[in-house]
Amino acid sequence: MRSIIEVEKLLDELNNNTADDMEGQDLEFKQWNERSMQDSIGTVVKAAICMANGEGGTVVFGVADKVIGRTRAILGVPNEVDVNLLKKAVYDKTDPKITPVFEELHVPEGTGRLLIMHIYTGMPPYTDTAGSGTVRIGKDCQPLTGTMRRRISVETGETDFTAETITGNLVDLLSPAAMEQLRDLARRETAPQELTGLSDHDLIASLRLMRDSRLTRAGLLIAGKSQAIPDSFPGYVWTYLKMEGDALYTNRTDSREALPIALLRLEELIDRDNPITTVEYGFFHFEYRTYPLIALREALLNALCHADYRVNSPIMVKHYVDRIEISNPGGFIGGVSASNILHHPPVSRNPLLVDALLRLRLVNRSNLGISRMYQGLLIEGKEPPTIEEIEGSVRVTFLHQEFSGSFRAFFEEESRSGATLKVDELIILRYLLSHSEMDTATAASRCQRSESMVWDLLCGMERKGYVERGGTGRGTYWVLPPQIHKKLAGPGHPERDRRIDWDAAKTRILSVLKDREKRGEKGLSNEEVRQITHYDRAQVRRLMKQLMKENDSIIKTGERRWTRYELSL
Repeated sequence: MRSIIEVEKLLDELNNNTADDMEGQDLEFKQWNERSMQDSIGTVVKAAICMANGEGGTVVFGVADKVIGRTRAILGVPNEVDVNLLKKAVYDKTDPKITPVFEELHVPEGTGRLLIMHIYTGMPPYTDTAGSGTVRIGKDCQPLTGTMRRRISVETGETDFTAETITGNLVDLLSPAAMEQLRDLARRETAPQELTGLSDHDLIASLRLMRDSRLTRAGLLIAGKSQAIPDSFPGYVWTYLKMEGDALYTNRTDSREALPIALLRLEELIDRDNPITTVEYGFFHFEYRTYPLIALREALLNALCHADYRVNSPIMVKHYVDRIEISNPGGFIGGVSASNILHHPPVSRNPLLVDALLRLRLVNRSNLGISRMYQGLLIEGKEPPTIEEIEGSVRVTFLHQEFSGSFRAFFEEESRSGATLKVDELIILRYLLSHSEMDTATAASRCQRSESMVWDLLCGMERKGYVERGGTGRGTYWVLPPQIHKKLAGPGHPERDRRIDWDAAKTRILSVLKDREKRGEKGLSNEEVRQITHYDRAQVRRLMKQLMKENDSIIKTGERRWTRYELSL
């Protein structure tokens, strides 16, 4: 939900972006149709239904979403439009009933009035009184098809496949080995002793894995015998492949064991080619694996917990020479996507299964699993994992990367001083170690935060001395101070200051322009400067602005994509 203050800040961005560029899962801009009040009310109702099915959000009426320029984009809503009439229309025309909250925002443009509609989360699916509806997925309102309705039912816990009961005697279904593995894992995570000390029957009952004296599918998956699991989970299987290239494998293991045994077995298979290496760095002695165990465990637990067990497809682990891929059937649900998973509230496809593991402290409701995965790699100076949705499945990829003793030492030193680095801060430091600078938009994308949030984060890092600021306004960029770069890069690495790169780029462009002028050739376009410097558009504009200020002989001709820089002697 966006506040009026947040919306006002976004309106200021309209001079450089379209409203469509700023939309997201919980925010939409709509132009008001002044020609037809009936059509406008229909638009409000449809927007309310779409947002309600997509976990709620904010709709701003009175803004054209494809126009750059605040004056041109903000058209406003006529003053005669009655908010109470809109509330009543939404309530009367939706099923179940939706009660929106409206606020007015006064602006100097257009009619001088914008309407902001807030839709709070409820119990979807919602439709209009005729039975049709849409659901917000990212920036789009998609039709509420049968598949989508089923997906919403899963997300709201109405249809939990793992909560269904099965027939059979508990003694014949439960695996003593799986129960002991479950207890061992729970003890390592400091689960309550009064829980782990219970008998098998009492532990299963305490975890709510029994209903009406019958075991649930979740209970079977957590602690069932491997020969009993296929009867209730015909599609469940996990597969480990040791890959030799992209199409061949040298080792394959398939199993339908209960989740605790599956987790430990998969870790063992991966560790066969994930050796421990000891690195000495100053007073520190680090023992590390190429793929950190904590990151692997979180990825494996995510795959096992969030798989769609109704789909006949394996939970797959592919171990390549240069990477590990862990995938599970069932795409993202509940508004989670690859671009927001780091901070999105957790959504469970299998609530009963996850709740049982939560009580054993093997998983958590605070979405710390993804953060732990990121942190496990970042504190070793490695890139975070790649998480993506591919044809109805989710895949996590870990790259084979070198350990950085200096980066880890920096993290430890900061932690001992009480300045524990957050995941977002680690993402930024890791990026700047490999790149000369970072703009706010790039930081927002990498951290999966809004630009306003990441701006506050970067300002905080600047106060701590982790980064330095350059440029102004939208041209602001961030760099590592030399002393921080030296700590993160470690001994033996040349001290690098982005100003050296910047000056070298200016020298290179000036040299190219002189050579082209001598040959009687045209100067360089913005795109050609980008190809030479490997900078982005904003960086090139700033670079050339500085270069022209320092050299009167460089002139700019044309505008936008026709811009060229030439030397006039």
